[in-house]
Amino acid sequence: MQNDSGNIWLRVDPAHIDLLNKLIEGYEHLGVLSTVDRHTGLVVIRGTADTRQDLLHILSSMPFKISIQNEPAE
Repeated sequence: MQNDSGNIWLRVDPAHIDLLNKLIEGYEHLGVLSTVDRHTGLVVIRGTADTRQDLLHILSSMPFKISIQNEPAE
């Protein structure tokens, strides 16, 4: 799930984190991926409200399973 800041929290197979990062980097200026927990595959893409829809479209076409998550409570 995403919040007003544009962040999109995801869970992927940990083996796909590096590939996902490279694919997001290839779409320059849309967002930056950060790994939150490499063991469980929790990552966040830090984007903006303006890039959110583009990022969600890109994520829907990834060649591996991605699960959009709620933002974890602090």
